[in-house]
Amino acid sequence: MNDQPPREKFFGACPHDCPDTCAMIYEVQDGRLVEVRGNKEHPITRGGLCVKLKDFAEHHVNPDRLMYPLRRVGPKGSGPNGGNVFKRITWDEAISEIGTRWREIIAQYGAQAIMPQSYLGNMGLVQGINSGDPFFNRLGSTVNEKTYCTSGSSTAWLMTHGPTGGVDPESFVHSKYIVIWACNSISTNLHHWPFVLEAQKRGAKVVVVDPYKSRTAKAADWHIAPKPGTDGALALGIINSMVEQGLIDQDYVDNYVHGFPELKARAAEFTPEYVEEITGVKAADVSKFAREFATSQPSAIRIGVAIERSAGGAQAARAVYAIPAVCGSWRHVGGGMLQLPLWDFPVDWVKAARPDWIKPGTRVVNNLRLGQALNGEMKLDPPIKSMFVFCTNPVSQSPETNKIVEGLMREDLFTVVAEHFITDTAKYADIILPSAMAGEAEDMMWSWGHFYFTYNEKAIDPPGECKPTSEMWRLLAKEMGFDDPVFKMTDSELCAEYINWTDPKMGGVDMEYFKKHGYYKIDVGSADTRTPHSEGKFPTPSGKIELLLHDAKNFVAGPFRAMYEGEQDGTPVDPLPGYVPVRESPETNPELAKRYPLNIISPKSHAFLNSCYANEPHKIKIQGEQFVMISPADAAKRNIREGDPVRVQNERGNFEGVARVTDDVTPGIVVATLGYWRSLNRSDGSVNSISSDAWSGLGRAPTFSDNLVEVQRVN
Repeated sequence: MNDQPPREKFFGACPHDCPDTCAMIYEVQDGRLVEVRGNKEHPITRGGLCVKLKDFAEHHVNPDRLMYPLRRVGPKGSGPNGGNVFKRITWDEAISEIGTRWREIIAQYGAQAIMPQSYLGNMGLVQGINSGDPFFNRLGSTVNEKTYCTSGSSTAWLMTHGPTGGVDPESFVHSKYIVIWACNSISTNLHHWPFVLEAQKRGAKVVVVDPYKSRTAKAADWHIAPKPGTDGALALGIINSMVEQGLIDQDYVDNYVHGFPELKARAAEFTPEYVEEITGVKAADVSKFAREFATSQPSAIRIGVAIERSAGGAQAARAVYAIPAVCGSWRHVGGGMLQLPLWDFPVDWVKAARPDWIKPGTRVVNNLRLGQALNGEMKLDPPIKSMFVFCTNPVSQSPETNKIVEGLMREDLFTVVAEHFITDTAKYADIILPSAMAGEAEDMMWSWGHFYFTYNEKAIDPPGECKPTSEMWRLLAKEMGFDDPVFKMTDSELCAEYINWTDPKMGGVDMEYFKKHGYYKIDVGSADTRTPHSEGKFPTPSGKIELLLHDAKNFVAGPFRAMYEGEQDGTPVDPLPGYVPVRESPETNPELAKRYPLNIISPKSHAFLNSCYANEPHKIKIQGEQFVMISPADAAKRNIREGDPVRVQNERGNFEGVARVTDDVTPGIVVATLGYWRSLNRSDGSVNSISSDAWSGLGRAPTFSDNLVEVQRVN
C-alpha cells in the first residue's frame, strides 16, 4: 500500500539562454519538487530535455544554494580563493543597507553612479534580464546596454529583412538542403535537430559551416571549415559563384531584392580561388556549395549568433543573408533563413523596460566594457560607485575579466549580487541576495528559437529565504519611495501586462489559456505550408530584402533594445554586405602573431548553459575539466601531448586547462569552450581572461572569436 500523497503537476518553461525554450512539467509531492521532465505535448520539446536540464529537480535542492541574504565582513579579498567573507543577515537589513548606501551615493554623485548589470541568466519577462529595467530607469541609474550576443547578427537581420521571424524551424522537415552556419545545434539547439534529421531521412543534405569539427559538424553530410572570422569572404564567394554558374533566380531578385546589381559587382572579386586564399576553403568546394544550394530547393540556412564574434561578423551575416535571397529559396516551404524567430513575438518591450523613465542625457555603459567602467579606464563622470548584478555572471561571461575583478576589488565600490550560488562574481559582492529558481516563481517565456510562448507556473515555495527577482524590485521600490503601479503588481499580473493580447498573432487567447495548456504557438501560419516571403512582403521600407542601404548609421538591435531603440552611434554603415578581416590573426596582425600565433575560438560548452551548472560536479564530469583543443601539428611544435596541462595566454590574461590533441581543429586554431568558473579551474582564469572587449562593426557585438594566443605546456 502506497501512503505517499499524490503528485501535483504544474507547467514549466526553461528559463535559460537557449533557443529551445523547452516546455516542462513540474511534479510536486508533499511540497517538494520531485521530477522535472519535458512536456510530451509540446511540438518542439517533445518530452525531452537536454543534458543541462535533465536533472533540474535536483538542481533546485543543490546543497550549495544560497538560502539567506549575506553581507561582506572584513576587507575585500580576505576570504577563500581571493573572495570575500560573508555573514548572514535578514532581508530587512539587506534592503535597508542597499537603500542607505544608494541614497548616500545619489546625494554625493547622482543616480548615474549606480549601474545595473544583467543578461540572459533568466529569459523570463517577469524574472529575467529586463525585470530590473523599470526600477533602475525610475531610479535614474546608468543604462546597461546588453550586447553579449545577437546584437550584431540582429542588427544585420533587421537592416536586411526587417522584424520578421524568418523560416519556421518546424518547416525544416521540408527542406532539401540544410546549412547550419555558426551553430553547434546538438549542443546548443538540440530540439531543432530532430527536424533536421527528419529532413535528412527524406533525402536532404546537411552542411555545417564551422571553423572546427563540432558535434554537429561530425553528424553532418559535409563540414566546411573556414578560418575564424572569414565567413564574409566565403559568403561573397558563394554569391559570385552563383552568378558565374548562372544560378541566380532573376525573377525573384528583380521583384523582391533591392541592391543585387551593386552586390554582384562587389562579389565579383571574390573568385573561388581568392576565397580559398582567405578562408582556407577549397575553391572547388565554394563552387560546389553554390551549385548545390541554388539547385536543391527548398534550401535553408539556420545561422547561429557565433558568426558575429569577429571584427566583420555582422557584415558577414549580411552576406550570408543574401545567399537564399539571390537564388530564390524564400519561394518555398522550408526555404530561406532562420535567425531569431523572436521578431514576431507580440511582447510589449516598452512596458517591460519602461524607457520612458530614462531621463534625457542618461549615459549608457555597454556590458562588454564593464571592466573599463569599473577600473577607471573609461573615465566616467561620475564614476560607478555601486553595481547591482542579476541574471548574469560577468566574471565568467564578459571579456577581459581580469579588469572586472580589479574593479570589483575596489573598496569604494558597493556591489549587490542576486544569485543562486556564490559565483565568481558573487564572491566579490558586498551584499548577496538569494534568488528563487524557475520552479519557485511564476513567469512567461518568449523564445529566440521557435514560435511558442511558454508559461511557467510556480510549483513550490522557494527554500530558506530565497525570493523571486520580481520581489526584489518590489522591496527596493518601496525602500526608495517609488509608488508607481508596476511595483505593486503581482507576478501573474506582470505576465499578462507584458503581452499584446490584441495582436492577431495571439489568436484571441488569454492568460487562462496558458494556465490550462502551458504554451501557445503564435499565429504565423502552418509550418507545412508557410512561405512568408515567397512574394516579398518583408517589413522593410521597400518591402524587399534590402542588400543595399543608403546613409545608414550603426545602431543596436536585439530583443532587449527597447530602452535604446534606434540609438545611433553615428558610425556610417557600409551600404553593402562585405568582408572585413579579423583584427587579430597572423595575416592581419603579423607583429602580434609573432608572440601569439594561434587563433582561439570559445564556443558554448555541451554540459553547461553559459556558466550555469559549471559548479556542479556531475555536470563537470560530463563536460570534462577546462580543455584546450589543439591540432597535432601545433601540439608537436610545443612539445604538448594529449592530457598535458597547458596555459593559454596573451597580453590580456591567461587560463590553464588540459590539452586535447585532435584533428577536429586545423593548424593555427585552438578551441576552449566557455562557462567554466575561474575559481574552480586549475588557475584563477577562464577563457574570457584572454578575450578582447573590442566591438564588432555593427550593433556593438562582441569579438570573442577574434583573439590571438599562445599555448604552452605547464611543467
